Amino acid sequence: MDSTFIPYGRQQIDSDDIESVLTTLRSNWLTTGPMVEGFEAALALAAGVKHAVVVCNGTAALHAAMHALDIGAGDEVIVPPMTFAATANAVLYQGGTPVFADVEAETLLIDPKAVEARITPRTKAIVAVDYAGQPCDYDALRKLADRHNLRLVTDACHSLGCAWKDRPCGSQADLTVFSFHPVKPITTGEGGGIVTDDEDLARRMRTFRNHGITSDHGQRAKSGSWHYEMVELGFNYRLTDLQCALGLTQLNKLQRFIDSRRQLAALYDAAFARDAAIRPLGVRLEARHGYHLYVVRVAERDRIFRHLREAGIGANVHYIPVHYHPYYRQRFGTGEGLCPIAEAAYAEILSLPIFPGLTVEDQTRVIDTLREAVSLETS
Repeated sequence: MDSTFIPYGRQQIDSDDIESVLTTLRSNWLTTGPMVEGFEAALALAAGVKHAVVVCNGTAALHAAMHALDIGAGDEVIVPPMTFAATANAVLYQGGTPVFADVEAETLLIDPKAVEARITPRTKAIVAVDYAGQPCDYDALRKLADRHNLRLVTDACHSLGCAWKDRPCGSQADLTVFSFHPVKPITTGEGGGIVTDDEDLARRMRTFRNHGITSDHGQRAKSGSWHYEMVELGFNYRLTDLQCALGLTQLNKLQRFIDSRRQLAALYDAAFARDAAIRPLGVRLEARHGYHLYVVRVAERDRIFRHLREAGIGANVHYIPVHYHPYYRQRFGTGEGLCPIAEAAYAEILSLPIFPGLTVEDQTRVIDTLREAVSLETS
């Protein structure tokens, strides 16, 4: 066994990232300062929209989005089961009810037909998740949302820098949410953001991230005023200037990071092209996939997972369907049979290591070890 552990994902930090943070540490502003405004402007530009609001993590971004849309008791929000629990949890934070719509078998992206079947008079919004870094079918979802007068939200925590039909992720929905966790397309350590063309929604989220207060310390310093007003119940979800300084330099490298991920994915595709026992997910021609994850389907997934981990390869599983979690089973009575396509996929999916900085030698080791594990199954 090789003693070097290969994680499924990790950050890529360079000297310019470090210098940017150090420069900010030497400045007068560590939070609510100019780096926050600069990062927000750069993020909005990258997403092709007018406004960006940054917060302390991706979950806070989802919560802020649900708050801005006035999700509350009695409201239903349609979400896919193949996502991290935070996507659905954010609906619950506001008192709403998440309703699970199944995914497409080839891509594991939310199925617009399944969404339509779940719409009721109580439905207020649809949350689409760009699973693994592949954008959803936003033509179909936008038509569906408009026809039923619903808000469309994208959980794009995997897909910053990606595109659907040459339109950047961020410009497809009413609100688009990003994460800047270390394994995501760029990192601020922890962090999140929401982008939109709607000025009122942006204003509501800025207030929400700052205790429900209409101005932060930096804004009051600029105006020379001490006065502030709390107009609604909010949270302290602010992102610091230190983190935004890192985010700015990381954002400058985003396309390089994505190109690296796409090259690694192409090598995996070529390696598994003739192996019927290792099945990568499908990719739509209209999508520019960012490969936050590289997911394959295999039989005897749990045994193969153990084999890879014992060989020092940090394979992972994304995700346990949200409706399988004990909290959802107990509170909403969810369970097997609710989303059969996602459930069948869950039994087989495996995320392989993919990140900028993964070497050819390490990727070859992943490929060879996976093939070895699969051959043990079939021999």
